[in-house]
Amino acid sequence: MKALILGGKTGLLGQALAHVMAGKKWEVVCPDRNDIDIFNADQLDAFIQDNRIEFVFNTVGYTRVEQAEDDQDSALRMNRKLPSVLGKVCRDRNIYLIHYSTDFVFDGKKNTPYTTEDIPSSQSTYGRTKLEGEKVLLSDPWEKLLIIRTAWLFGPFKINFVDRIISLAREKENINVVHDQVGSPTYTIDLAKYSLKLVSKETSGLFHLANKGQATWCELASEVIRCAGLYCKITPIPSGEYPQKAPRPSYSVLDCSKYCMVTGSSPRPWIQSLRDYVYHYQQ
Repeated sequence: MKALILGGKTGLLGQALAHVMAGKKWEVVCPDRNDIDIFNADQLDAFIQDNRIEFVFNTVGYTRVEQAEDDQDSALRMNRKLPSVLGKVCRDRNIYLIHYSTDFVFDGKKNTPYTTEDIPSSQSTYGRTKLEGEKVLLSDPWEKLLIIRTAWLFGPFKINFVDRIISLAREKENINVVHDQVGSPTYTIDLAKYSLKLVSKETSGLFHLANKGQATWCELASEVIRCAGLYCKITPIPSGEYPQKAPRPSYSVLDCSKYCMVTGSSPRPWIQSLRDYVYHYQQ
């Protein structure tokens, strides 16, 4: 099987996908911005045809949550226009498109995990533009469209929250971390494996996919320190003490029961995944 991974050279999730897929004998193509203009439908179509691509994984997006508030045009271009172009090309060729979205499409006003049936209502430009990308794809779906919402990514190949906490803990005796945002920490290596399991079922539609369990940023940071065997005090602070332009959902835990039903398996707890990551990549 041959796949095109957008973001496979530099992205946190894209690189994890490329790594996992190579180990499973997929043939992967990971172009950079000099190889193809991904916003040009004709170029994209020709690239897919020339390389005999059967699956397209879109892991790229405008993910700079704060900057998106001041650069809405760039956020729209990456988060809405690109899915639109990809959708047209993949739909016309009837090939698989696996597109990744975010928990930020929700407003965070629930206190139980969000299902795929819950109505999104984003409070930030980032979340809104990602939601618009979903909508443009779902406005004209085909049987090989798979949209995966995920959250709070950590993993190898690119700096992430876990890396930053470990780095800070080696330099400081105390770190302030927000305690009033709750989400689903997700290990990119696991997410890649679970994504491929969905693909193997030849399913389509909208799915939530994250590691099992929930945490606050403060709880996640504390567990990182523990796993790394470091000594640093984590001080919980409210979001108001860490002012940001973009509103974050206070609760955005994802319900992955639809994934479990389709695949017959369940994501493992995030704490197990975190231990694996720290052990294998942070020693």
